[in-house]
Amino acid sequence: MAEQTRSDGLIFYVNGEKITEKNPDPETMLLSFLRKNLRLTGTKYGCGGGGCGACTVMVSRYDPQTKNINHWSVNACLLPVCQLHGAAVTTVEGIGSTKTKLHPVQERIAKAHGSQCGFCTPGMVMSMYTLLRNNPQPTMEDVTEGLAGNLCRCTGYRPIVDGYRTFCESENCCQLNGSTCNMSNGNENGSVEPIENGQPELFSKGDLLPLDPTQDLIFPPELMRLAEVKDQTTQRFCGERMTWISPGSLNELLQLKADYPQAPLVMGNTNIGLDMKFKGIFHPVIISPTQVPELFKVTQKPEGVCVGAGCSMSFLKSVLERSINDFPPESTHMFRALLQQIKLVGGQQIRNVATLGGNIASAYPNSDLTPILAAGRCTLVALSKDGRRRVPIDKDFFLGFAKTVLKPDEIVLSVFIPASRPNEIVHAFRHAPRKESALATVNAGMRVWFNENSNVVKEISIYYGGVGATILSADRACQQIVGRPWEEATLSDVYSTLVDEIKLGPSAPGGKVDFRRSLTLSLFFKFNLLVLQYLKDVTQVDIPQKMQSAIQPLPKHIQPGYQEFQNVLEGQSAQDPVGRPMMHRTALSQATGEAVYCDDLPQTDGELFLVIVTSSRPHAKITHIDFSEALKLPGVVDVITAKDIPGKRFRTFTGYDEELLAEDEVTCVGQMVCAVVADSKAHAKRGAAAVKISYEDLQDRIFTVEEAIEKESFFLPRRQIERGDVEKGLREAEQVYEGEIRIGGQEHFYLETQSFLVIPIGEEKEMKVYLSTQHPAFTQEAVAETLGIPSNRVSCHVKRLGGAFGGKVTKTAILASITAVAASKTGRPVRCVLERGEDMLITGGRHPVWGIYKVGFMKDGRITAADFQYYANAGNVVDESVLVAEKILLHLDNAYNIPNLRGRSAACKTNLPSNTAFRGFGVPQCMLVVESMIDDVALKLGRLPEEIREINMYKEVSLTHYKMEFDPENLVRCWNECMKKADFRQRRQGIDLFNQQNQFKKRGIAIVPIKYGIGFAEAFLNQAAALVHIYKDGSVLVSHGGTEMGQGIHTKVQQVASRELNIPTSLIHISETSTQCVPNTCPSAASFGTDANGMAVKDACQILYNRLEPIRKKNPKGTWQNWIITAFLQKISLSATGYYRGHDLDMDWEKQEGKPYAYFTYAVGCSEVELDCLTGEYRTLRTDIVVDIGRSINPSIDIGQIEGAFMQGLGLYTMEELKFSPSGVLYTRGPSQYKIPSFCDVPLKFNVYLLAGSSNPHAIYSSKGIGEPTVFLGSSVFFAIKDAVTAARKDAGLTGPFQLNSPATPERACLACATHFTQMVAQSESTSGPAQPWALNI
Repeated sequence: MAEQTRSDGLIFYVNGEKITEKNPDPETMLLSFLRKNLRLTGTKYGCGGGGCGACTVMVSRYDPQTKNINHWSVNACLLPVCQLHGAAVTTVEGIGSTKTKLHPVQERIAKAHGSQCGFCTPGMVMSMYTLLRNNPQPTMEDVTEGLAGNLCRCTGYRPIVDGYRTFCESENCCQLNGSTCNMSNGNENGSVEPIENGQPELFSKGDLLPLDPTQDLIFPPELMRLAEVKDQTTQRFCGERMTWISPGSLNELLQLKADYPQAPLVMGNTNIGLDMKFKGIFHPVIISPTQVPELFKVTQKPEGVCVGAGCSMSFLKSVLERSINDFPPESTHMFRALLQQIKLVGGQQIRNVATLGGNIASAYPNSDLTPILAAGRCTLVALSKDGRRRVPIDKDFFLGFAKTVLKPDEIVLSVFIPASRPNEIVHAFRHAPRKESALATVNAGMRVWFNENSNVVKEISIYYGGVGATILSADRACQQIVGRPWEEATLSDVYSTLVDEIKLGPSAPGGKVDFRRSLTLSLFFKFNLLVLQYLKDVTQVDIPQKMQSAIQPLPKHIQPGYQEFQNVLEGQSAQDPVGRPMMHRTALSQATGEAVYCDDLPQTDGELFLVIVTSSRPHAKITHIDFSEALKLPGVVDVITAKDIPGKRFRTFTGYDEELLAEDEVTCVGQMVCAVVADSKAHAKRGAAAVKISYEDLQDRIFTVEEAIEKESFFLPRRQIERGDVEKGLREAEQVYEGEIRIGGQEHFYLETQSFLVIPIGEEKEMKVYLSTQHPAFTQEAVAETLGIPSNRVSCHVKRLGGAFGGKVTKTAILASITAVAASKTGRPVRCVLERGEDMLITGGRHPVWGIYKVGFMKDGRITAADFQYYANAGNVVDESVLVAEKILLHLDNAYNIPNLRGRSAACKTNLPSNTAFRGFGVPQCMLVVESMIDDVALKLGRLPEEIREINMYKEVSLTHYKMEFDPENLVRCWNECMKKADFRQRRQGIDLFNQQNQFKKRGIAIVPIKYGIGFAEAFLNQAAALVHIYKDGSVLVSHGGTEMGQGIHTKVQQVASRELNIPTSLIHISETSTQCVPNTCPSAASFGTDANGMAVKDACQILYNRLEPIRKKNPKGTWQNWIITAFLQKISLSATGYYRGHDLDMDWEKQEGKPYAYFTYAVGCSEVELDCLTGEYRTLRTDIVVDIGRSINPSIDIGQIEGAFMQGLGLYTMEELKFSPSGVLYTRGPSQYKIPSFCDVPLKFNVYLLAGSSNPHAIYSSKGIGEPTVFLGSSVFFAIKDAVTAARKDAGLTGPFQLNSPATPERACLACATHFTQMVAQSESTSGPAQPWALNI
């Protein structure tokens, strides 16, 4: 039939408004369409690859067959606009706003304090909103499943879960474990906080908006009519480089496939889209068969189910759930196994669009479906113009990486999933680096068919994914089993066969070679136990009780946590907000998408976009930069190199210069070389790809700290500190032990990537810089020096940051300077927003550290001497590395009074991207080494680690090793309180019992203290200033030097101003942080932002309040507004600057003494985990944290900081791994390769207690800094895992200290458990000669 092409373009709706696009560009995704074309900036760009959920929107379609309207949450960054014909899109702006009416989903996440920096909030809101549209009364499991595709880096997830738990109150959570929890409505009880069980709670459930379906937008009737018309025409859209064809019928599709055999079929765009975006693969023609009904057909027969290849995972899930109900139970083994795998494919947003056919045809070796489809005898129908054929999905179907036997002109029409036959059992297994929303490391599908009433195997099939270029069939192992009875004698041979059959070379892509090989054995062992369980009626043999845990799933039900804080003092006025759990001041705007981030600022006339070109060599001379081809491309305006910089071409940190753009030599992969400016982001990216840089490689490349030590490649000065006489202490000790531990780096993964907009004013060289930075004054100085103009011509403006964690200071100033050079040279506004991969490559992260120690101790557990040597991998430039190495030494003692103590640290210069400040600034690495030493002492003595900790802890007023006096009373109180609240000793006994009764699951528990110094050792960084204006209507505008990045500084400052001026917070506004209002500010860092800026604002407010005193005295009954207008008429100034000098802190490294900190924040964390020794997977069952933060200014914000920092620490110590290739190229450049904690990683019971009755004379209102200290408490999970591993090693006959490096990933935990299977793999060393591993060990 002839192709009919429809010409009226694309018709869809966004938030109830009709959109007609005559000729959309096939390369345009919904995200950029919403943000650029419709100016709907609530939907955020977080990663561009469907891995973070920040861009989640709801897409609805009408199904004319069922007459239903279906709603799906989708990632807008992967959804081509061309696919939206007939769809209704709802974004966060479309469900509610602060101007009209909030939607309950928006209100509850804000009121439950589930929005800190707010960048991920609109995505969370839309995932939850879509869930409620489909299921207004969800269970808690529905909620966590619906949110699994959304990441948050600030909150630690607990408040989000708690806010959304209110939608499933029908569960009556209080009865889950017989304990009471704070979920019932708070009765006012005379105080301002809601009260429950006599305890104040963080938010009141009493006044939440109810869910009201009449508030939802109706589905546009026009789209219903459009869907009812059976439209057989083909849609064809031609863009700048690509043609998009959407055929109207199956014949049309086959004809197109014959005409364009190389054109890919795109349905969910979760594979082709990623290839085009991240691998630069280009397809001139794309075929999208979304309107071919045959691809969506499902038919059920007694033999099984036939599913159209176009069905999404979510749809397939519902088909399987239905089939499990319809078929007799013994026929559903295959359906259940497949269903179990589907639930773990990506997040909900990915499952809603990714298709069954796409999963098979893309032929990835770690696909979660292909091993089980192959093992389960599934077949598919391949169709082309030449006819149809039925092809089994088996080992012969997959030819190589991403290659199948399908011919170029064939499509997959449908897949047949057979029902299980009598006596046939099928199971699927997978193991991934994170429990949800992660690609598998290894997965498997296994099926066995027995003779009737016997345990003799008639047929068996074992397939593995993730252990080769394609899925792998264990044929030799299967041959050994067929025809033999299923028993120990048969199976013991199988393991050794599997070891020989599944080979992975040391340089196999993905690394983890031994772990992946041992998983193939462990997973088969699990299958064996499941089969024995199935056979027990035939064989009359029960599985031993001890082994049953191997097939029990880990617990996963999140229980309500407990947050305990102190009520405000008796007699505090109801209007005074200090000490109350006040909601983050812009949380509601963040939840509605109205909050403005840097890249949300509207485009200015003539605006250009800048893309950075980075080095591809770790160490080389630049011989030539050729950008002639780039300048010929459409839209490219200019290329900026170092020669274009009018002023200083470098920044100086601690005495070393860092080039803004490399001129003659590059020293790491990812170093910035030049930048391309063009009229759009797409054009700038293509221009950047066309720049050719010629290099001449230099030989001496250094990647690891060992290489740096060998070549003496260090940034100076190297510091050391000592108290007592370490040599003597070691000689007099009864035992001496030497150990080491390695701690991997960590990526900041703030959800908002580095963003800049530089606008040249056009006269007197003035520049306005809008950006996302923690240190606006530093950027102002950098831009001024780079352009060679005075600082008074540059103004930096920061509204808010979408997370920072230390990563938006040094590199941010350099990126801003480069953007400013482009703006200055072109005379036009220039915007630069890094993509996630560029951001991860360029900006560096936390320093990897190698810690070596020698410790002397007595038999009673007292440590007499300890000697530490720290090597930090600083990267190619100094950045803040020397300061990090210093801070490491200042926290050497943690909470322990060790009489003879020595520490030396070095920042190693290597050819990797430079590392920088990161929440904790070296302390989380330093203390892990200290606690690891304590752990080793305990293992050496056969004692419990908590006993060794208690024996050596500071008990009375003491001097630190740098001779600063402090009183550890509250440290000891935190420890005792945590032991009690966590019911530690009782649980320790329970864990011992559990470990005796279970062979393959082990539990572990650990309790860890921290003493963290607050403030900057460089005294000048502790100052702050503020500017407060009172306007004639009585409203107040506060400006201060701190930046809001989710830590709630503006909210706390608002509380300070409210108390000092004695007016409600509603009268006080904070607009932005600007160098025009407050000059020469210090960075918002070191947990010192509120301490300093709060004091400055307090000073300004007190000045103003005192000026008003004569007026108040004269008219004591007057209102605030009366007083202000009177003051104006009496010519009293209503504006004041406040200033705070800060503490005079210093550290003299020559004398090795000083007072580098104003005070200490103390905390203790206790965590319990359950570990699967066969796979290394673990679950944190419970965490209790007790923190001394003086008197909290805002308990909800402080508890949010504590939980968020803890989860970031949990990521650092157990999950997050940066991987570099042997030539220094970063592999992990986005959420698909780099796993940060998700909802599934939150402790199942998460309790936080703020220590009662504490105060702190050294900071505002007796509070304490809290941003950084509790990152280290994440290590309680690390040591709990180590505790569980110790129990497993004991079973294997191994005792005494062992090295477990951080992060304690499933790989490290599993190999450390030394099960029978990991030992079999270790003994079968298959390496022939030294091969280069896939990744460096950094």
